Amino acid sequence: MDVILFTVFNSVLYGMLLFMLSSGLTLIFGMMGILNFAHASFFMLGAYFAYQISEILGFYPALFIAPIIIAFCGALVERYGLRRVHKFGHVAELLFTFGLFYIIEEIVQMIWGKVPVGYHIPLSMDFPLFTLMGMSYPAYQMFTLTISVAIFLGLFAILTKTRAGLIIKAALTHPEIVSSLGHNVPKVFMMVFGLGCGLAGLAGVLAGNTLGTEPAMALMLGPIVFVVIVVGGLGSLKGALVASILIGLMQTFAISLDYSINSVMELLGLTLDIESLWHILVDLTISQLAPILPYLLLVVILIARPRGLFGTRDV
Repeated sequence: MDVILFTVFNSVLYGMLLFMLSSGLTLIFGMMGILNFAHASFFMLGAYFAYQISEILGFYPALFIAPIIIAFCGALVERYGLRRVHKFGHVAELLFTFGLFYIIEEIVQMIWGKVPVGYHIPLSMDFPLFTLMGMSYPAYQMFTLTISVAIFLGLFAILTKTRAGLIIKAALTHPEIVSSLGHNVPKVFMMVFGLGCGLAGLAGVLAGNTLGTEPAMALMLGPIVFVVIVVGGLGSLKGALVASILIGLMQTFAISLDYSINSVMELLGLTLDIESLWHILVDLTISQLAPILPYLLLVVILIARPRGLFGTRDV
C-alpha cells in the first residue's frame, strides 16, 4: 500500500507538471488553432531565465520575473511573426514554429552551452514536508503542486466567469462580431498567445531544477504535450487536466511495474507456443513500454473519439 500511495503521489506531481505545460498550449492550439511546435522551447527558456535570474536575485524573484519575460517574448513572436504567416494557413504556422524551435535551441546552446546548468531547488524548500509510511514528501514538490492547482482554478475562473474570458472565447469563434463591438481582436490573440507562452515559462521555472535544465529538455517534453491536449480535447482545460493526470498515472505505474508481458500471461493462465522472436517481444517488461504508452493512448483516442475526452470539435 505504501508503494502504491507513493506512486500515486508521483503520478499526480508529474501529471500536474504536464498540465502546467499543456495549459498554455490548450489556449494557443485548442482555442486559437495555432500549431505552436515551439511551445516547449518557451518552457526551456523559462528554466534558463529562472536559472540566470536566480543567480543574481534568488529563486523567488525569478519565479515572477522569468514567466513575465517569456510572456512578453511570446507576444512579440505572435505580433511580428505568426500574425504575418497566419493568413497562409496551418502549414505555414507549423513551419514557422518548427524553425523557431531549432533557432531557440541553438541560441540556448550558444549562450549556456550544451551541458546542464546548475539550477537547483532553493534551500528554503529543500526539506521533507511530511513523512507518511516511511516515505518523505518534499516541500518543493508540494509547492509546485499547489501552484499547478492554482493555475487551473485561475484559468477556469477567468475563461468562464469574467468579462475578459467571454471576450477571449468570442474573439476566437466570432472575430468579426467582436471586432464590430469595438474590441481589438488581434490584440486579444497576441495576449492569449503571450499568456500561453508565459504559462509554459512558469512550468520551466518550477520544473527546471528537478528535471534538469539542459537544451534537450524541450525535445523531451514537447511531443507529449500535444498528446495531452488531443487526448483531453481541443480547447478544454478540464480535458487537459484529466489527460495530464491520466498520462501521469499510466507512465508512473508502468515504470514501477517490473513485470514482463510473458509473466502477466502466465499469471492469467495463458501459454503460447511461439518462436524465439516472439519470446523477445513478450519478455519485454511493462516499464520498458512506459515511454510509448501515451502515444498508444493518442492513437486509440484518435480512432475512437477524435474530439478527445472533453473536446467539442474534431482534431
